[in-house]
Amino acid sequence: MNLRTIVVEDEKTSRDILKNYLSKYCPQVQVLGEASNVEEALVLIGNHELDLVFLDVEMPYGNAFDLLDKVGDRTFETVFVTAYDHYAIDALNAHASFYLLKPIDIDKLIEAVDYVREIKEKEQRLQNTVLAPKQQFTNGKITIPLQNGFEVMEVGEILYCQADDNYTRIFLAEKKKLVSKTLKYFEDILSVSGFARIHKSYLVNVNHIVEYRKGKGGSVVLSNGKEIMVSPSRKKELLSYFS
Repeated sequence: MNLRTIVVEDEKTSRDILKNYLSKYCPQVQVLGEASNVEEALVLIGNHELDLVFLDVEMPYGNAFDLLDKVGDRTFETVFVTAYDHYAIDALNAHASFYLLKPIDIDKLIEAVDYVREIKEKEQRLQNTVLAPKQQFTNGKITIPLQNGFEVMEVGEILYCQADDNYTRIFLAEKKKLVSKTLKYFEDILSVSGFARIHKSYLVNVNHIVEYRKGKGGSVVLSNGKEIMVSPSRKKELLSYFS
C-alpha cells in the first residue's frame, strides 16, 4: 500500500535530502507536502488524511512535541528525524513509531517505512471487522504465590496484568491481586496462552480485547471497558493476533 506523508523540518536542505531518499528508496511513500514549522505542519495535517509524518524535533516557534500536543488524537504514525539522540525517550513517550538520527541511514529509513507500512496494512484489514483472535489459547490454570501457599487461577479469567515495580497486579472481571512476581515472569508463562505484552507496563489477554483504536498512537479496549495504550514497538506484534 502507499503511505501518504508530509515532511516537517525547518531546514530546506534536510527536507530535500529526505524527500530524495524517499523517492529513490521508498517509492510507496507519497509526499503530500512539507512544512518548516509547527503552524505550517498543523495546516497540512488538517488538510490531509495522513498515514505517516516525518518529524524533526527542533523547529522555530515550537518543537515536535508541541505539534503533537496541538494535534491531539491522531491516526497517523510518526517517525522522528533528528540530529540529537537525547530525545529518544521523549519520542517513545510521544508514541513515535521510529527514531532516525541525522545523517539519515538509508537502511534505517527503509526499515522505518516498512514498519509503518505493515502496521497500516494490518489496521486496514481490521477496519470494520469484529475483533477475534486467530486462535483461542486461554484454557488452563496458573498458580499465584501467596504468603502462606498459593492460589490456583483460571487463565481465561485474567483480563490483564500491570507492572508495579517488582510486583504485578493481576486484574480479573470482579477482583484484582497483587503478586510478588515481575511482569516478565507472567509474560514468560502466559505468552503461550494468548497474552500479549503491549506496553512495558501491561500484559493483556487478547481474548478480552473488544476494540482497537488508532488514535493517540494506538490503544486497545478490554471487555471491562479499560483502555490501554499500545507501545509503538509492540503494535505490529499485537495486530498480528487478529490479521
